[in-house]
Amino acid sequence: MPIRVLPEIVAAQIAAGEVVERPASVVKELIENALDAGATAITVEVEEGGRRMIRVSDNGSGIPAAEAALAFHRHATSKLQTVEDLSRIVTLGFRGEALASIAAVSRTTLTTRAPDESAGIAVQVEGGDLRFRRPVGAPVGTVVEVEHLFFNTPARLKFLKADSTERRHIAQLVTNYALAYPQVRFRLVQEGREQFHSTGSGTLADVLVEALGLETYQAMLEVQPQPPPRPDLPPVDVWGYTSAPGLNRSNRQQIVLFVNGRAIADQSLTYAVVQAYHTLIPAGRYPVAVLMIRLDPEQVDVNVHPTKAEVRFRAPDAVFAAVQRAVRRAVIDQAPVPSVGGDPYAAVSEGWAPRPTSGISPAGRPLIPGEQQLRMQLETFGAGRYGHQRPDASSFAGADSETAIPAGPHAPARPRTLPVLRVVGQVGAMYIVAEGPAGLYLIDQHAAHERILYEQFMAQHAAQQPVAQHVLTGAAVELPPASARLVEEALDTLHELGFVLEPFGTNTFRVRAVPALLADRDPHEVLYGLIEDLEAGSMPGAVTLEERLVRRVCKAAAIKAGQTLSFDEMQRLIEQLERCEAPRTCPHGRPTMLHISGDELARQFGRE
Repeated sequence: MPIRVLPEIVAAQIAAGEVVERPASVVKELIENALDAGATAITVEVEEGGRRMIRVSDNGSGIPAAEAALAFHRHATSKLQTVEDLSRIVTLGFRGEALASIAAVSRTTLTTRAPDESAGIAVQVEGGDLRFRRPVGAPVGTVVEVEHLFFNTPARLKFLKADSTERRHIAQLVTNYALAYPQVRFRLVQEGREQFHSTGSGTLADVLVEALGLETYQAMLEVQPQPPPRPDLPPVDVWGYTSAPGLNRSNRQQIVLFVNGRAIADQSLTYAVVQAYHTLIPAGRYPVAVLMIRLDPEQVDVNVHPTKAEVRFRAPDAVFAAVQRAVRRAVIDQAPVPSVGGDPYAAVSEGWAPRPTSGISPAGRPLIPGEQQLRMQLETFGAGRYGHQRPDASSFAGADSETAIPAGPHAPARPRTLPVLRVVGQVGAMYIVAEGPAGLYLIDQHAAHERILYEQFMAQHAAQQPVAQHVLTGAAVELPPASARLVEEALDTLHELGFVLEPFGTNTFRVRAVPALLADRDPHEVLYGLIEDLEAGSMPGAVTLEERLVRRVCKAAAIKAGQTLSFDEMQRLIEQLERCEAPRTCPHGRPTMLHISGDELARQFGRE
């Protein structure tokens, strides 16, 4: 095939693919243009997840009528003139590619008016071709309306996610820019409903409340700039908010970083935030943080990635150290002492991970073994084989043999999947010791109970049996906008699982009922855990959303390691485990038991 110069429209669509990956990319570029124009109020409107329409309105400086059509040309920009300007970029945009790339894959209408002009102008470009340019009446500022995104690139359109997913990306993007620019009033309307509205007061705390919810904000700690450890290092200011150690998530998505007002994705700086919590939060958990990083523009190269999401620092070690030191100092100096007993949300809301209080006595001391007994209110599938290890076990004398399963109306619902096990005792308030015909069994009580509850819950769900229990006081839970959209999308599934939620204002839900298994649990705690799974979108071994949610429910309701069980409770647990379809692993895939054969015991005791 001979070498040829690509047609202009093909080159434009290739360039658009680098800048416009999804509807959120369009929103990002238009918001950045509005901020560069000095806007103090920005409204984003979205229909059908951005496929049908995206409209971004601002009250910035607008574009002179003579330059409006020129703004759609590639590499047309007012933000730099020479190569030297690249070394001191102070605006969010600078390449002059955004409008050209967007218009190449959509029908884009620009309506704008500069302050010193009496009328505005409207310019429409469709698929890279100019459709019209005419004067219109308009207020000072700019409105960009993007319709039918990717209409001429069906391959890109086919790979877009569901509308709900695209809406979440847009909501997260708008929220992030509102955090970075608290002096700007942001408003997000999706499918005709207002989803987010910041005040523009200039106070980051006000935006945090709107973006993350009041309960999460109450568990945040203020980060303040720290002086550099050495005079030879460039000054780097780091400020914002980070979470108390008790507030943590299962992923890094809630660590949001801005460099000179630009949202960035930097694994090194994210690691610096996590490293600041070393020994303060469990492994595999991550804090919530919103951090602003400011340094001399000459110390940052923003011309690294087409979407400007990545930057390069001239002194990366200095920036890493500044972030780590500022966050660590805030956590060490301000982290509250966990309260003992009572409402875990009373003093400092722990948001996604409330403080555990089940292992603390009312007097404030750790519980001693045996002080608190678990009361398992479980429905058994069958009588099992050794229902009571007591002298009155003669109640089983009517059985035909030692291994017979009772027949008739009292027969168990499921056949036995394990050999007959006889409870011997408990080790470390964590493992049940049982004897079987083939040797010794050590059973993890938490993992075994998870398996039992999981199969019970799935059986009830398959039979469409009611599993909800109404709460006495409907607890109102305020969620971040993106999390609220997740809950809205999963309301039907949550209802089937026993959660009854009803909207109670913007991004707020009232909990009316919870699964019966969780009747004694704090609705906040369980709901936040479910949202965490929904945000993660996956769990090892889970096939459906329902299974992921059920596994979370079972994990919350199952007995915990360290809880002393009575003899009867251990036996009832073993009886139900014997009737499970897959008794050897918990719903997460961990083993529920270890088997030591009689031959192995004989070898260990030197009897061979």
